[in-house]
Amino acid sequence: MPPLWLSLLPVLFLMAGLVSVVSLTGSEATSGPSQVVLILSGMFAAVLYMGHGFALARKARRNQSGTDSAGDSLKRQSGEDPNIQPVDHGNSRAFSFQGYWARLENSILSTITEVMPAILILLLIGALIGVWIVSGVVPALIVWGTALLNPTIFYFTACILAALVSLVTGSSWSTAGTVGVALVGIGQALGSDPAITAGAVVSGAYFGDKMSPFSETTNLAASMAGVDLFEHIKHMLFTTAPAMLISLIAFLGLGYSLESQSTGARLAETVQTIEKVFWIHPLLLLVPALTFFLIYKKMPAIPAILVGTIAGGLVAALFQSRALAYLASGDMVTTILAAAGNGPQYDTGSVAVDKLVNRGGMSSMLNTIWLILSAMFFAGVMEGSGMIHSIAASVLKRLRSRRSLVSSTILGGLFANVVTSEQYLSIVVNGRFFRKAYAERGISPLTLSRSLEDSGTLTSALIPWNTCGAFMAATLQISTFAYAPFAFLNWITPLIALIYAWTGSFLGPPHEPRRSPVSHSN
Repeated sequence: MPPLWLSLLPVLFLMAGLVSVVSLTGSEATSGPSQVVLILSGMFAAVLYMGHGFALARKARRNQSGTDSAGDSLKRQSGEDPNIQPVDHGNSRAFSFQGYWARLENSILSTITEVMPAILILLLIGALIGVWIVSGVVPALIVWGTALLNPTIFYFTACILAALVSLVTGSSWSTAGTVGVALVGIGQALGSDPAITAGAVVSGAYFGDKMSPFSETTNLAASMAGVDLFEHIKHMLFTTAPAMLISLIAFLGLGYSLESQSTGARLAETVQTIEKVFWIHPLLLLVPALTFFLIYKKMPAIPAILVGTIAGGLVAALFQSRALAYLASGDMVTTILAAAGNGPQYDTGSVAVDKLVNRGGMSSMLNTIWLILSAMFFAGVMEGSGMIHSIAASVLKRLRSRRSLVSSTILGGLFANVVTSEQYLSIVVNGRFFRKAYAERGISPLTLSRSLEDSGTLTSALIPWNTCGAFMAATLQISTFAYAPFAFLNWITPLIALIYAWTGSFLGPPHEPRRSPVSHSN
């Protein structure tokens, strides 16, 4: 395993590179520059790992050479020829290089394989958004939303709606890809700030993802800590409930201070244009209702989203002939498939409406997939080289108090999200490393499970190259850098958890410390 100082160099290289590209390119950083930095950081880590391996091999050969010299002397004394070698090591450097790289390559492929379901979901969410627009589902939600939602409490309401849907479905991604897209569209029609709207959607979506018994991350964190699922959820209320309350108050304040950019006449014109292009009817709600029902019944995300997309396509073919005529890209089937692939390209005569309905399609997710693959390359090298484990093991050895252990779990979740770019890996890696330490220090495993989610689940959406941050940015079409300051729940919750760790509050019922067994020889 590489030493700590060597393992930290690729992380520092990555941070320096990302800070540089963000300062130079701003919101365009994730459109290529960040991907290049991630790949270069991965190659830098690979070079360090192989260089360290060669140095160790050279040292071992020197030691072996000293041993061989002593052996040669004995051979001469016995009449043997010391120049006769049983094995030719002339190509040992090439073989060792191939071995080092093969290990890294296997790790890279393994990490990419782990995110393939996420990549497929990204593509299908893109198709679903495009098809739900041409089917009239998203335009209908925008029309009804602008009529029902008060602009001054829009951010507040958006957060609550996203939280409710996510609680029921257990999926922040499904929530953002369906209700979230509609809420962003409603917000644009009302003249709200898109970044704040996206922050409200992300906050609500991750509240439900964290607190729902149907959520994969909730079940994973409870499993990694070895605690009951519902005890885990109850214990998370100590950090999540106050964070959600603070977030809602903040969204109320932002809403009341908002001076709407939309006059009544402009909003009415937007609604009239949408109704001119699309057939708006309550029956359209059957499409999202079917999708949410399938997710609620725990159908896997990929087939559930695919069914929702097909249902939207059927509705578009049966009821939206007028809307499809605006696209004029061939026959009906070709037009719907084009919307799924590249997103609809309407020219309604209204710039505001065109911005609302010209989005989605699988192609809109390709840049995000590029970012995820680049991040997985870096994560795969860090994992295969053992650098992640070296950093974690070094930190664990230095932890002495309950305060430092819980704090390190929370900060470790953020660090793992940055380095591994995947929230599931963050939860698993930290769960494995800290579970034994919690038991030995008598800290409740409920505190471990809560800490895994307070940081591992929530901070993933704040990191542009993490699968979650990349997904939210692509789906809501708002840069992660833009919405992150307004995703209040996602960064307030870890702060509250750190305050509890520092003060020793709400750390769960004390447990009898369990020491590692000591072996005795007879």
